[in-house]
Amino acid sequence: MNVNKLLQMFVRYLQIEKNYSQYTIASYVNDLEQFFTFIRQESISSIDTVTYTDVRLYLTTLHQAQLSRRSVARKISSLRSLYRFMMREGYCVENPFALASLPKKEISIPQFLYDEELQKLFHVSDITPTGQRDQALLEMLYATGMRVSECCKLQLGDVDMNVGTVLLNGKGNKQRYVPFGSFAQDALHTYLNDGRQQLQKGKNESQHVFLNARGMPLTERGIRYILNRMIQSASSSVHISPHTLRHTFATHMLNEGADLRTVQELLGHEHLSTTQIYTHVSKDRLRSVYMSHHPRA
Repeated sequence: MNVNKLLQMFVRYLQIEKNYSQYTIASYVNDLEQFFTFIRQESISSIDTVTYTDVRLYLTTLHQAQLSRRSVARKISSLRSLYRFMMREGYCVENPFALASLPKKEISIPQFLYDEELQKLFHVSDITPTGQRDQALLEMLYATGMRVSECCKLQLGDVDMNVGTVLLNGKGNKQRYVPFGSFAQDALHTYLNDGRQQLQKGKNESQHVFLNARGMPLTERGIRYILNRMIQSASSSVHISPHTLRHTFATHMLNEGADLRTVQELLGHEHLSTTQIYTHVSKDRLRSVYMSHHPRA
């Protein structure tokens, strides 16, 4: 079987039927190409002849490479999906990865910013067009907990300034409405009515909310660059990414008493278990406050 042709068919399946993002598809392709390399190295005649014994040998090589449990679990899931697709299309009769057990996930506490760290960032932007954009960008990321990919896709028509809500297009083209508060609304209003118009002046018109200095839509890389620059301006040593602000949004919501289901809806998580990791952060925060302030702690 021609693995390149199979990979092309599988990618189309992920794009059209599963509506996966380009980032997710790139991860799948990387996992599968690594497995194809393993097949060639082990002189396995064809991908449809792979057995469970071959799978166990492959997992051994992953273990020897000292990959994290999360990475191994993702690779197994990618290959399971490939063989399910092959079975559906009649290219094989069984899934050799069906019996491969996923390693237990490592429980890692999401990194988030404390309020005093966040306040430093809110005071670093200037009144230039890019400064107004950066302020609006920071406020909106924290106010909504949106993913960086959702931020890049945000269109002018997705923002309702009267009601204070934004329509986000999430994973799998799933849409959700998320409210934002007065601080984000003020920063966004200033940017849309002043800074954004100057960034776009004399250039091709774009419906994207956040633009770079050339009047083009901001990319994920561009947003990360902006946040890193804001950290440097704030003279802070803390590492920040767009996802850090998403973690901070969820953690602060739960710390202030929001229920888990509401936070799940706002974040666009399909499963409640994905949101539950933030309860660990909240418990750690509660314990820290208790140990710091209780007289007999």
